[in-house]
Amino acid sequence: MKTKVNPLIIVTGLLIGVAAVVLTKFGNPKNMGFCIACFIRDIAGTTKLQTAPVVQYLRPEIVGIVLGSMIMAIASGEWRAKAGSSPALRFILGFMVMVGALIFLGCPLRMVIRMGGGDLNAFVGLAGFAVGILIGVAFLKKGFGLKRNYDVANLDGLVLPVVLVILFVLFFMAWPALSKYVADVKAGVEGAKNPTSFAISTSGPGSMHAPIFMALVAGLIVGVLAQKSRMCMVGGIRDIVMFKNFNLIIGFVCVFVAVMVGNIVLGNFKGFSTLSQPIAHSSQLWNFLGMVIVGWGSCLLGGCPLRQLILAGEGNGDSAVTVIGMLVGAAFAHNFALAGGADPGMVDGAYKVFSLSNNGKFAAVCCLIALLVISLTNLNAEEK
Repeated sequence: MKTKVNPLIIVTGLLIGVAAVVLTKFGNPKNMGFCIACFIRDIAGTTKLQTAPVVQYLRPEIVGIVLGSMIMAIASGEWRAKAGSSPALRFILGFMVMVGALIFLGCPLRMVIRMGGGDLNAFVGLAGFAVGILIGVAFLKKGFGLKRNYDVANLDGLVLPVVLVILFVLFFMAWPALSKYVADVKAGVEGAKNPTSFAISTSGPGSMHAPIFMALVAGLIVGVLAQKSRMCMVGGIRDIVMFKNFNLIIGFVCVFVAVMVGNIVLGNFKGFSTLSQPIAHSSQLWNFLGMVIVGWGSCLLGGCPLRQLILAGEGNGDSAVTVIGMLVGAAFAHNFALAGGADPGMVDGAYKVFSLSNNGKFAAVCCLIALLVISLTNLNAEEK
């Protein structure tokens, strides 16, 4: 089947890649200019759903993506409030996708960004992601389906965007006090105290961020473009397997190219390696299995984490429930030590690889078993 390439998917991929590089240049963590999983995890931290001190910050990019999608959907007449498609299953699938992503340390989008930064560990993650999608596609071909959704009151479709806007406004109002607290801690001021209700990182990835409004605008642009182009990494691989259509995957190839070129131009690209990569580990079994969980779960959901945010912006309450599942999954992953961590690097003259906790290993196995059970018990479940 000949693929008809949508030029907008190329533009979307290139601009997402450029945005990731620019946001990193102005403060976001290296190889994490845009990461849906990491950013949702940071939001869970700043709202005190999880208590890891190094990953607490309200990421404006997430707010911008959802609002950008909503604005474009309304402008094009595509916004419609709908819900009711197996919400409990979608919640737990979102939860498991987040656990898998945090074991690997990144969503599919960050996986591609890491690849463009020279992180070979991300290529292992890509292999696992593809395997997970292939498993999901096998079940789709056998008749897997979640229940259909229905039109609901418009207010249902606005819940997630409104909550995110309220959180952003409250965070912005608290920002002067938060930034002073962070500055005091870094300056070693004795008795420095956070006077706000938000938690905020003073070190680690959560303390690294681009200016608030730059991040918000970048999110808005990505949300607008991704809504119109239907950008989705899962959809890209799924469409290749099921329909021999390469249109969506081209967008992520463009992200990779833009990130790599941007890193080369800025002098950040040091070649390909598995070692000492920014906020990454080289425990390859868990890189692979973490992304198997992400690929499989996202395939059953009908879209990657980025796509779930876009759909939530379009008024899809089921995707909003999925995003809430991801938020809770992020909190659970850090509160119960399931998440991956960066390689310690050189210790006593030898390179030391990060070791996933027993809790994390057990959680990964449980997620894979749960995905199999959900896949098998929902064959031919789609209502006609």
